[in-house]
Amino acid sequence: MSTNIGKGHLPVLLREVLGLFGPSEGKTILDATFGGGGHTRALLDSGSTVSVVAIDCDPEAAERARAVSDSFPDRFRFYDLNFSDLDLIEEDKLDGVLFDYGVSSFHFDQPERGFSFRADAPADMRLNPRVGQTAAEFLETASREELIEAIKVFGEETSWRRIVDAILDARGTDLLHNTRSLAALISNTIPAPVRRRSKLNPATKTFQGVRIAVNRELEVIETALPKAFDLLAPDGVLAAISFHSLEDRIVKRYFRKLCGQPIDRMDSTPQQMRPVAARALTRKPITATPEEIAQNPRSRSAKLRAVRKLIGLT
Repeated sequence: MSTNIGKGHLPVLLREVLGLFGPSEGKTILDATFGGGGHTRALLDSGSTVSVVAIDCDPEAAERARAVSDSFPDRFRFYDLNFSDLDLIEEDKLDGVLFDYGVSSFHFDQPERGFSFRADAPADMRLNPRVGQTAAEFLETASREELIEAIKVFGEETSWRRIVDAILDARGTDLLHNTRSLAALISNTIPAPVRRRSKLNPATKTFQGVRIAVNRELEVIETALPKAFDLLAPDGVLAAISFHSLEDRIVKRYFRKLCGQPIDRMDSTPQQMRPVAARALTRKPITATPEEIAQNPRSRSAKLRAVRKLIGLT
C-alpha cells in the first residue's frame, strides 16, 4: 500500500480511515482535502473497483494529482477547487467523504510558501496562492478586532494584547513582510518568563492564528460540511480529521446535530424537534496510537470523527 507520498508526507490515521470506509469495493469516495494524496492512494489501493474523487485548491496539489491519475486513470478524478465549493463537482450519491483539515507537511517543507519561520521567506501562508491576501497584507491592513480574533481566538495566544500592539506599531516598517522578521517581532514581544515556560517557538500560535484567518479555514469548514453530507448516498460515511480545537468543535457540533443530539450544553431544543439524519460511528474522537505519533508527530493532535447517513434519506 502506498502511504508515503513525497518527502515528509504521511497520511494521518490512515488505518482508522480505511476501517471507516471499508470494505471499499465498488465505492466512490470523495477526498475533499487531497494534499499529498496519501489517503487517496490508500483508498484506491484498498480495492480494484474503488474510485476516488479528489479536491484541492493548491496548484501544487494539482501537480501531485497528475501522478495519481497516471497510476489510476480510470478510477481517479481531480478538481481544482476549494472544498467549500465541493458542490460544484459532477459526482453525487457518494459512498464516503473525507476531510483532513489543517496544513500538509508540503506547505511547511517549502519555505517560499511562508507557513514556517524555520527559513526566511515572504509571509504568504495562502493555501491557494492565486487568490486572496497574503499574511503580510493581512497584518498590514486588518482592523484591531480582526487581529485580536486571529491571534487570541484562532491562535489561542495568551500574550495576544502585546502581540497585537506590536503588529500595529510595526506597520510600514517591513517587519511584517517576512517570516523571520515577523517571528522575531513576536518573540521579542512575549516576556522571557513566558517564553521559557513553553517548548513551542513563541511565534507558533500567532502564525497558526494568522494562517487560519488568511485562509478563512473555520468558515470554509462550516460551509463544506453540510454540502458534503448532501452529496452522500444513503448509508454513506462522512469523516473529518481535525488538528485544532476550533476545527474539532465545528465538526462535533455539526455531527451531533445530524444525529439528533444537543450540539452543546446550552442546547435545550426538545427531542421531538431534532431531526435525525445520521448515526454516529465515533462516540469519542479517534486519536493516533503511540506508534503512529512516534512515526509522525503531526498526528499527535489529530481527532477523527465520523457519521453514517441513514438509509431512507436522499
